[in-house]
Amino acid sequence: MTYKKTTAVIFEKPGALELRAASLRAPSTNECLVESHWSGISTGTERLMLTGQMPPFPGLGYPLVPGYETVGKILESPKGSNFEPGTYVFAPGSVGFTDAKNLFGGSARHIICREDKLIALPEKLGSTGVLLALAATALHILRRCEVAGPPDLIVGHGALGQLLARLTRIVHGVSPTVWERDPARRPANLDYMVYDAEQDPRYDYGVVCDVSGSASALNQMIARCKPGATVVMGGFYSTAATFNFPPAFIREINLLVSAEWQPQDLKEAARLASDGTLDFSQLITDVLPVNQAAQAYDRAFNESSCLKMVIDWRSI
Repeated sequence: MTYKKTTAVIFEKPGALELRAASLRAPSTNECLVESHWSGISTGTERLMLTGQMPPFPGLGYPLVPGYETVGKILESPKGSNFEPGTYVFAPGSVGFTDAKNLFGGSARHIICREDKLIALPEKLGSTGVLLALAATALHILRRCEVAGPPDLIVGHGALGQLLARLTRIVHGVSPTVWERDPARRPANLDYMVYDAEQDPRYDYGVVCDVSGSASALNQMIARCKPGATVVMGGFYSTAATFNFPPAFIREINLLVSAEWQPQDLKEAARLASDGTLDFSQLITDVLPVNQAAQAYDRAFNESSCLKMVIDWRSI
């Protein structure tokens, strides 16, 4: 039974994106109805879904509503809820669509989310609240490598790489080196150094975190490591991750995979952003109204100058 009609971004099938009506069921007793103000576009997960390159994944199918970076306000909440109507929240997706897969369901004007998945935010964060998931991902990477120590090299200076560098300084008080091939993503006047890898003279890195999304960089990273170093793979590779074994063998390289953030990572990211410790400035480069959703996805996936694309839902 349809409880509410709303407007959503729908991946109808690989290569086909539509902005159309979608149906929501009624919220359960532990769920809230949220009115979305902004949602972020993931250039990793959502690109794989839209292009049909996503490996087998629980719940994967078409049509689907993508998105897990939504910020908005509570419209309805269950009796006794910690979230009053009007509360500004971050929502990591929706569970309520009846005519499309909820994977992850956040790119819609209205969404239904379990109360225990919502994070209250100060409204002053505005659209930057969508960055909470990426910040939580960066914190999870730091947790994965905490035994080895803080990263002294980060590979990739997109939004995730920049958040990882900022959080390394906040959590550990050290400034990492960052590799980035794109000159447009190597700004000056940062609190850490950003190089093209070919310009970096070091060959003694102890903890390397790769968030480039390019498995082809593994050999270059391993070649710059000292014996016993740790390489953390924190990006999602759409192709097989392969590397030359002898250099890794000689150095006894430790390989770690860092995947999805956990609830404690999201809560910590929210705390750091809410009290101003974590600065989100200059990470959202593009905001487009929802009626330009197709252009937003195209730009997010194909323009290197676009660090983070946000869709503005407030016009509908």
